[in-house]
Amino acid sequence: MAGITIRPMDADDAGRVLAIYQAGLDGGNASFETTAPTWAEFDEAKLPDHRLVAVDADGAVVGWVAVSPTSSRAVYAGVVEHSVYVDPAAQGRGVARLLLDTLIASTQSAGIWTIQSGVFPENAASLTLHERAGFRVIGIRERVGRHHGRWRDVVLLERRSPIIT
Repeated sequence: MAGITIRPMDADDAGRVLAIYQAGLDGGNASFETTAPTWAEFDEAKLPDHRLVAVDADGAVVGWVAVSPTSSRAVYAGVVEHSVYVDPAAQGRGVARLLLDTLIASTQSAGIWTIQSGVFPENAASLTLHERAGFRVIGIRERVGRHHGRWRDVVLLERRSPIIT
C-alpha cells in the first residue's frame, strides 16, 4: 500500500493508538469494551513482540495491531488473540490487511501457530478481512455478552499457521 509503512509500536504511539481504539469502540461493532484502556493497561495486556502500527507518509499512526496471550498454560504458548484497528479516515485503503499480514509473519517467526479473534457478526468488513487473510470461522458464540443493553453474538475466528507443524 503506497505511503503506508508498518513498524513496531512504542510508548510514544500511545496517544494515537488509544484514540484509534476509542474511535473503533465508538462505532459500536468492534468490541464489548466501550472505553479504551489506559496505556498502562494496554501495555500490560499485549505481548510486546507483536505490537505494530501503520504510519502514513507524514509519520502519523493510522492503525495498529497487537496480540494478547489466550492462556498462561504452557500448552497454549503458541495461541494468541489479536485486535486490529484503523483510523476511520484511513479505512478502506488496505491498512488493516497490511497490519494483519505483517502480524501473521511476526507471530509465525516466533513459533505462534494460532491467531484467534472474536468479531461481531455485524462487522462485515472485519469478517471479510479475516477470511481473505486465511482465517476460518470456528463457530458463533450466541448471546455471549451484553453490549449497550442488548445481547450480542460473536463469531470466533482462527488462523492456523501452515508452516508450524
